[in-house]
Amino acid sequence: MAKGPYKRVMFKVSGEALVGERAFGIDPPTVNGIAEQIKAASDLGIEIAVVVGGGNFWRGAEASQFGMDRATADYAGMLATVISALALQDAIEKAGADVRTQTAIPIQSVAEPYIRRRAMRHLEKGRVVIFAGGTGNPFMTTDTAAALRAIEIEAEVLLIAKNRVDGVYDADPRKVPTARKFTRLSYMDALSRRLEVMDSTALTLCMDNLLPIIVFDVGAPNGILNAARGTSDGTQVGEDETVIDAAAV
Repeated sequence: MAKGPYKRVMFKVSGEALVGERAFGIDPPTVNGIAEQIKAASDLGIEIAVVVGGGNFWRGAEASQFGMDRATADYAGMLATVISALALQDAIEKAGADVRTQTAIPIQSVAEPYIRRRAMRHLEKGRVVIFAGGTGNPFMTTDTAAALRAIEIEAEVLLIAKNRVDGVYDADPRKVPTARKFTRLSYMDALSRRLEVMDSTALTLCMDNLLPIIVFDVGAPNGILNAARGTSDGTQVGEDETVIDAAAV
């Protein structure tokens, strides 16, 4: 596991993390709080990339269950991530940081197309880079996009921002009071136990490329800033042996 503070990080921010107390869409105070923490981390000299989800507006897998063509539903989901990305971009700019959004699906009126070398140059210049549109392919989640882009831009760690969950547990802590939190979790255990870290394609991609993962609560005080500094108390996923929090046993 790479130790913080990191030089370059990838944040995966789910669409649900932007909802706040609402049931749908974008909660401006929540997005502004996320943006302020990203700006604070950027001010420390950390190069920050973000992949943002669109589940706050649309879920392709769910739409396909009601008869919509899955590929079409997934393309609609990619457009939803662009809406989330633009909202986050605006908030980061208002917080005082320089930011660029790149999309896997060309929408040049509102964002740059994804170009790896350009993205890396933005990061080197201290700009926050938001990646929208997933991978640009149907049947691929934004988790997979986050893992892929993190590897492409040579990020040191993938930081998974969960909503109201401070790590990975052996059961859903919101439903099972006795659920135990993993302090450390190996890639293989995460896969074999089918734990809700990220989808299996994304997790396998991280494992094959030895990309460390930290799962943390985006709503915790300074959650994003602490994750970027390497001081988060979330779950670390990597090659190390699995450890369950003894205090929770």
